[in-house]
Amino acid sequence: MKILFVHQNFPGQFLHLAPALVERGHDVTALTDETNARQSSITTFRYRKPDPRPDPKIAQLGTTYCEMTSRAYRVSRAARVLRDQHGYVPDVIFGHGGWGETLFLSEIWPDARLLVYGELYYAPHGLDVGFDPEFASDNPEKPLSVIARQGHQALMMTQAHAALSPTEFQADTFPVCFRDKITIIHDGIDTDRVRPDRAARVTLPSGVGFRAGDELLTFINRNLEPYRGYHSFMRALPSVLEARPNAQVVIIGGDDVSYGARPPEGQSWKELFLDEVRDRLDMSRVHFTGKVPYASFLSLMQCTRVHCYLTVPFVLSWSMLEAMSAGALVVGSRTAPVEEIIEDGATGRLVDFFDSDEIADALIDALARPEAYRHMREAARAHIVENYDLRRVCLPRLIDFVESA
Repeated sequence: MKILFVHQNFPGQFLHLAPALVERGHDVTALTDETNARQSSITTFRYRKPDPRPDPKIAQLGTTYCEMTSRAYRVSRAARVLRDQHGYVPDVIFGHGGWGETLFLSEIWPDARLLVYGELYYAPHGLDVGFDPEFASDNPEKPLSVIARQGHQALMMTQAHAALSPTEFQADTFPVCFRDKITIIHDGIDTDRVRPDRAARVTLPSGVGFRAGDELLTFINRNLEPYRGYHSFMRALPSVLEARPNAQVVIIGGDDVSYGARPPEGQSWKELFLDEVRDRLDMSRVHFTGKVPYASFLSLMQCTRVHCYLTVPFVLSWSMLEAMSAGALVVGSRTAPVEEIIEDGATGRLVDFFDSDEIADALIDALARPEAYRHMREAARAHIVENYDLRRVCLPRLIDFVESA
């Protein structure tokens, strides 16, 4: 088949799937944003980046829809060039629905089967919006703006022949009328590479080094921010370091914002919550690395004694599953996306997202008694291998999802 992937940051979630389809003899092409710098072996065409966002004072609640349809329009123009100048006609189109890219492609290629990656359906209540009272908006019109953001997602799902979500939680955020279209298959974890290693070692840019078995606590966000519980973790940290005088902490993540509101002007969430507890921390034992290469992240997951992962009800991070696959004990938030993966007391520990005392107690005990948690680390690894292994579980199912279209 001729298969076209559409993703503004290709390969994105299709990192393993696209090359696997090439290996099976399919003709695979990608269409991506002209500013996307990620490299891929897949033949790739680019569409022009949309104009900046419309002025909110003019667009108001339609701002997001205008932005998404503007991107869809740019994609459709590039698609028309592929069709008219290159004679390209795909049998299957598989696109991420989050940025509106697939909205007009059925007009360009009406006979193609349209598949979409349904990552999350926005909701004004019950998910991330308003979950944390500390950052909840008191603007009564906030729910209206969230509902308005559903517009391009609903249109995407109406057009799609089938959709894919990586977890039950994420699939269940979509309305019932769309749920039957959705197949649940995770992107997959390379458990052959991401595995325990008792000989693992890692050296931070500062020169500080760790090896497997050290009393090491890790925490990671793409960017350090409240959506991923950075504030709750930092508030727990003074108690942890006081109780465990030999413990070291590595905190991975950038200073920008990936999700949610921005911090006050001139500040970062990282510094804001660090300043809140700085005078109670031994900073010689707290290591902020910024963003690190994947190999360094993996070595840290193999070395860590306990890894803390906190999130509001939102898209589940690959890093949590990778930590489990690497043999780390995960202390995670008792929120729906985490509860789907971790069984408390069996494959990890679950704690209240807001309760820094409970978080601290769980981390202290895990640092103090590593042998008592050995069975959880082994069970977590086994759970990921059995249910989320890339090559033996997820990739065959992903290939079948596309080929059966």
